[in-house]
Amino acid sequence: MKIGLIKEIKKHEYRVGLTPMSAKEYIQSGHTVLVESQAGIGSGFSDEDYSRAGCQIELSKKAIFDQSEMIIKVKEPLPEEFELFQEGQILYTYLHLAADRPQAEALLRKKVSAIAYETVVESDRSLPLLVPMSQIAGRLAIQEGAKYLEKPMGGRGVLLGGVPGIRKGKVLILGGGISGLNACQMAVGLNADVTIVDISSKRLAELDSMFGGRVKTLYSNFYNIETELVDADLVIGAVLIPGAATPKLIKKEHLTKMKPGSVIVDVAVDQGGCCETTRATYHDQPTYVVDGVIHYCVANMPGAVSLSSTFALTSVTNRYGLQIANQGLEAALKNSQPLREGLNCYQGRLMNQAVAEAIDIPFEPYLN
Repeated sequence: MKIGLIKEIKKHEYRVGLTPMSAKEYIQSGHTVLVESQAGIGSGFSDEDYSRAGCQIELSKKAIFDQSEMIIKVKEPLPEEFELFQEGQILYTYLHLAADRPQAEALLRKKVSAIAYETVVESDRSLPLLVPMSQIAGRLAIQEGAKYLEKPMGGRGVLLGGVPGIRKGKVLILGGGISGLNACQMAVGLNADVTIVDISSKRLAELDSMFGGRVKTLYSNFYNIETELVDADLVIGAVLIPGAATPKLIKKEHLTKMKPGSVIVDVAVDQGGCCETTRATYHDQPTYVVDGVIHYCVANMPGAVSLSSTFALTSVTNRYGLQIANQGLEAALKNSQPLREGLNCYQGRLMNQAVAEAIDIPFEPYLN
């Protein structure tokens, strides 16, 4: 199979879909890898690195789309890339279609077979291709939130861990999944006063045991969220419903009750965000203020640590990508339930029910 690796064009996206080492795995399996020139530069990989791995370097993005059977990316394609797709081409990347109907319509119109990293689901219901980026985003959320709490950044001037004799900064984490857990680990490590909210009593019990009583756990309901928001210095939105739009747990009216200069970091922004006032931002202008509350809503947070993120991502995506390349798409889908779960678009039809419900496009299950 001919595999195309293209340079990300999303603003301030520095990750790349294949490292030279992971590209070499495809080549050693008998495939051809075409790499757009400078595709890996943001993650520290030169064209020469890819050439030494056996890749073919192409100057033209269009030439790669014209020749490739499968395109590997990190982020969703942008409108300027839609017309480059060929009918029947395989796209393997993060898509987040539940918050992006125009992209879904373009992929369906071009009859692209699109597999979304974020909806590949293993038999234990884990999300193997989302986990490493969720881990990174959760950890970054505390790092960035702590920075924007500083007075020169517009924040309240709060040190999350405090010092002896003063109150610690209060951190509220909405969602106890992978991102929430990693945010919690970082916040506890900074010695902050941490509360984590989740809908699952089982998960709350696990978190309570995991942190030995060092965090407060609460059921996710309107009263608890509203009460905790009033006292929070930093709020982390880490809610995830795989493939679906994120529920709006933070209402606009809540902001007027929060402390001026407090910070919301909405990790869920890719799926629409868990705050009614969330809108996607970029690394060069990551924040905006609504009713005195700083919002950090960067839609590709892990891109800020592109080298770490690229290694973490490709270490898990290669396994499934090689299944597609080695077996062909139809055979791979037949043999792999996780890939069938990951299939969002196929031959002009939408395959994921949660996405279909979120963007109001008819859903057709994949039948092999």
